[in-house]
Amino acid sequence: MSTTEKPFETEEAAAAAGFATHHGEHDHGAGAGLIKPSYDERLTNEDLAPLKEQTWSWYNIFAFWMSDVHSVGGYITAGSLFALGLTSWQVFVCLIVGITIVLFFCNLVAKPSQRTGVPYPVICRSVFGVLGANIPAIIRGLIAVAWYGIQTYLASASLDILLVRMWPGLQPYADVTQHGFLGLSTLGYATFALLWVAQAAVFWTGMNTIRKFIDFAGPAVYVVMIALCIYLLSKAGWSVNLNLSDHELSGGKVFTTMLAATALVVSYFSGPMLNFGDFSRYGRTFKAVKKGNFWGLPVNFVFFSLLTVLTAAATLPVYGKLITDPVETVGHIDNTFALVLAALTFTTATIGINIVANFVSPAFDFSNVSPQKISWRMGGMIAAVGSVLLTPWNLYNSPETIHYTLDTLGAFIGPLFGVLIAHYYVVHKQRVCVDDLFTLDESGAYHYKRGYNPAAIWTTAIAAAFALAAVFVPGINRFDDYSWFIGCGVGFAVYALLAPRMGVSDSPLDQKVCVK
Repeated sequence: MSTTEKPFETEEAAAAAGFATHHGEHDHGAGAGLIKPSYDERLTNEDLAPLKEQTWSWYNIFAFWMSDVHSVGGYITAGSLFALGLTSWQVFVCLIVGITIVLFFCNLVAKPSQRTGVPYPVICRSVFGVLGANIPAIIRGLIAVAWYGIQTYLASASLDILLVRMWPGLQPYADVTQHGFLGLSTLGYATFALLWVAQAAVFWTGMNTIRKFIDFAGPAVYVVMIALCIYLLSKAGWSVNLNLSDHELSGGKVFTTMLAATALVVSYFSGPMLNFGDFSRYGRTFKAVKKGNFWGLPVNFVFFSLLTVLTAAATLPVYGKLITDPVETVGHIDNTFALVLAALTFTTATIGINIVANFVSPAFDFSNVSPQKISWRMGGMIAAVGSVLLTPWNLYNSPETIHYTLDTLGAFIGPLFGVLIAHYYVVHKQRVCVDDLFTLDESGAYHYKRGYNPAAIWTTAIAAAFALAAVFVPGINRFDDYSWFIGCGVGFAVYALLAPRMGVSDSPLDQKVCVK
């Protein structure tokens, strides 16, 4: 067996090894891939193939996480932790512990894709089989489509508020009962369409433009957030109370609430954490990815949370009430420039988080289903169109629908993560045969049973059942805050035990060229 650290260092090395390299004006948005003649076209396109070059620095990974955190939802989530009845230092303990857990898991899931240069659904072929990988890909893709629509709708609703604040004459067009249909106002459709087109435009230009956009967006949002924080603190006389709750916990309730708060932090990142390989594949080295994760997760998230709580705390003495929604906070500022700047900031932040968390992922996922018919770009546009057809404004306004659809799909995220980590680190001992990810030949290491790995599929189903029980079964659903941990833990343990008993081991890799 031979081992290499990366797919190839140069295009010339790739060509010498028998890979097809592509030149010319035909641009594949996800990055130029290296395709061997032996690769089966039913599993291959240039977007899914191992990257010719891995060019992202630690800062690019850092900026990715900034874009994932900087959103209205992230602001409200961070602020809500300080309203649980915990003291400020207890909340920061939860934040630091939670984000450290996220950092640990992100480093685990980043390695196989960075080493091989392939995205999440392709690395899943080593786990679920070359055909079975479509199971996790479709589940993750559907979740992303729904949240893509919801995030776009929430940002458009924020824009509606600010536009009406600047031009009160628009108020009738923001009222769905006066001007609207299918549950959304005319102004709502206009702002939703504006954001939808803006996101699609950035996505369509490809990963290189996306990288440049998030490199800019993360720091830009911080500048505005810091300015808002300083403005409100000065208005409050530089004296605020960081305990935002109107009640105080004691005894065992403190411990259980801290556990729930820590779990909330991990759950918030569970989606992008699962498919982080879609981005870590671009990292120059695994060391660069880990450095970017460190600055983008614990450092960035704790600083963002500190800004959030300071800003929210300052609203109490300044406006006479606690405001945890940044849109409402800005709406109280009687300054047109500030409102316009806020509108641009919310738009930038939404485009950033939606692209990194909910656009790139389904693009790869849907492309994996039929690589020759669905390119990365087409996969992304399928997700974008699907997000509109779901009418996310109706979905968001029906908590019961969200509970029974997205929570059900979300219960699979933990199991999928646990199975992937168990397979890569325990069963196959950090080895991946890249060539066999792209072959349907029965001699391929990932052919298993007709292209499917029964051990991975059964384990996912078993672990998901445990996670679903924690969400839906009366008496057990008090553990719903921990459904990701339950699914991940059961998935990891069951697969590590079940896989060897069902004939899955690393012995088929001994005679193959592997990446480790």
